[in-house]
Amino acid sequence: VIGVVIGKTDVRSFPDRKNIGSERYTFNFTIRDSPTYFINVQSWGREEYIRALSESFRVGDCVTIENPLIQSKEAEREEKFNPVTPSCYKLLLSENHSVVKTSPCYETDTRLLSLLHLPVKDPQDYYSLGDIVANGQSLNGRILNVLAAVMSVSQ
Repeated sequence: VIGVVIGKTDVRSFPDRKNIGSERYTFNFTIRDSPTYFINVQSWGREEYIRALSESFRVGDCVTIENPLIQSKEAEREEKFNPVTPSCYKLLLSENHSVVKTSPCYETDTRLLSLLHLPVKDPQDYYSLGDIVANGQSLNGRILNVLAAVMSVSQ
């Protein structure tokens, strides 16, 4: 699978249920290869493997994923923590079988770069900040998708 990374989580750890007293590490990212299709990728493993993998690429990089395991996603549970994708599957990376290679998008496919800036939600499913300010009372308690632009970033 070749795609551009459009989202990425931080590395997290959890107690290992099989080896009491040790921890397993994970992080997720989302790749896109067309305007319509994108998929979540989950990786689990030893701390050294997961940290090295996470640090090997960033959002906006093009990646090639070799030998991922394809799994059905548990939509209700997984979409709380990851972008909602049009696929009913996710990719799972394993330390022993999977490989992630990065390459500049212009070397892979210049069309992938334009995918980085496309929204992952239906364009009709957004509220603007102006809508929220104007209709705040009627929207109270609802979960909304917001479409906004970052004007500046500072300390």
